Amino acid sequence: MTHTTSAVVIGAGVAGLATAGLLAKDGYDVTVLEKQDDVGGRAGVLKDDSFRWDMGPSWWLMPSAFEHFYELMGTSVEAELDLVQLNEPAFRVFTEGYQPLDVSTGAQNVIELFDQLEPGAGAEVERYLAGMETDYRLSIERFLYTNFTELRGLTSAQIMRRLGRLARKFTRSLDADVAAQFDHTQLRQLLTYAAVFLSSAPKITPAFYGIMNYTTLVEGVAYPMGGFATFIDSLRRLAVNAGVRIHTSATVEEIHHDAGKPQRVNGVTYRDDTGEHYLAADVVVSGADRHHTETQLVSDPRSARPKYWRRRNPGLSCVLAYLGVEGDLPQLAHHSLFFSQDWDPDFEAVFPKLSSRTAQHDPGAYSESLYVCRSSATDPSVAPEGHENVFVLIPVQATKDGIVGSLNHDEDPDTTAIVDAAIDLIAQRIGVDDLAQRIVARHTVGPGDFQERFNAWQGNALGLAHTLAQSAFFRGSNASRHIDGLYFAGATTAPGVGLPMCLISAENIIKRLRDDTSTGPLATPLQPTTTRPTHNR
Repeated sequence: MTHTTSAVVIGAGVAGLATAGLLAKDGYDVTVLEKQDDVGGRAGVLKDDSFRWDMGPSWWLMPSAFEHFYELMGTSVEAELDLVQLNEPAFRVFTEGYQPLDVSTGAQNVIELFDQLEPGAGAEVERYLAGMETDYRLSIERFLYTNFTELRGLTSAQIMRRLGRLARKFTRSLDADVAAQFDHTQLRQLLTYAAVFLSSAPKITPAFYGIMNYTTLVEGVAYPMGGFATFIDSLRRLAVNAGVRIHTSATVEEIHHDAGKPQRVNGVTYRDDTGEHYLAADVVVSGADRHHTETQLVSDPRSARPKYWRRRNPGLSCVLAYLGVEGDLPQLAHHSLFFSQDWDPDFEAVFPKLSSRTAQHDPGAYSESLYVCRSSATDPSVAPEGHENVFVLIPVQATKDGIVGSLNHDEDPDTTAIVDAAIDLIAQRIGVDDLAQRIVARHTVGPGDFQERFNAWQGNALGLAHTLAQSAFFRGSNASRHIDGLYFAGATTAPGVGLPMCLISAENIIKRLRDDTSTGPLATPLQPTTTRPTHNR
């Protein structure tokens, strides 16, 4: 009788659901165990009467990664989602001391905008984006869809021809790279704020991540009507249709392994409302926080690696505010970015080591450069008639046992003060003096909530920062070094932070299990294979 390989996936966030779906398509018997009472993880949904907020991700970037994943699953973005492009504007920038800046995407629009603000910068940004496009294509072909198990993919002629440029782009910061090419404050900020969505800061993010500017400014920004919850629903539907079983309100307490050499995973213990259960498994994929997985779920002390984690940068955390506002707010675009004119102190508040001062945690410190999403600008279904849906992301320092919001606790005073200050800043910058008085629904979360809900190391909000020491093969293997059959997916492993990266991390699990050492995406649709794992590589 043929043995069907069993797999347990821990966590039903984007990476967990995507991994489960691909495993099932590849012939595995898959069970997903999710701690929360619903799927989605950081990409969950919050409802309050007729308001509905996406709780985390709100930017649809790198469209090819989404399309490729859906094609692996035998479908398409068009078949699964109602996706609309945002371009009037794609987003709006409010920089302290400057007029609001509307950004429309597409190379020609960007060239004209840059020339308008800095004569001659149009030709410069055209060259910059052309270089970033080449780097972007190269990253897809060589750096993202790979587990770096062989050097062959890194020594190809394609890479060797660009070795000098790649060395410069990885060792130079995004901040320094952009500053060397552009003078205007708003243009510099426009090209470097991408670091925040990489859980980092411009001065510690490699310039190579300027590829984010290509996908944002040239490929454009989109939104799934109904909110990002529709994306999560599609991942769940595809996984279940492929045969995946999803158990919510099921907290994994331990990953079990035998005592052999090498040690081999054999199952997990989880707890739900009916008690404690053991579930056997040939393969375990943790889409949960990697630090939590290695230090709390695995009994092997070698996996804890305290020295390794002391050297890691957890990235940034956030205070998030979900606001329901009475009346219209046309001053805000679907996406709006609020920047301080001198934003160095903002990043120093989030990453104290950037400052010459002693790095100490201040629970009341926050960045005054922040992000606001008004999804009701595009989607009337997310707010009652005559109201707006507003989401505010305020970067703060990642720290253990940090401040919490109102969603699941009594809100910490520091959280209240940070959100109040952010609302006042937004009101002043957009010229709506009574904004605070018009708020009819308000919910908040803080670093302590990320730690509690998602077991996030140091309460980080997005995942490990994309520094040089935490990029590509330096970010860490997606296979356990000490326990065969244990793998990792999601933002705390390679390739990194964000929805596209989580989808790619799921595909890289399949490639790891197949011992596929290629560096590009798998052929679509995914075809089952009889190859099954014998040990981690």
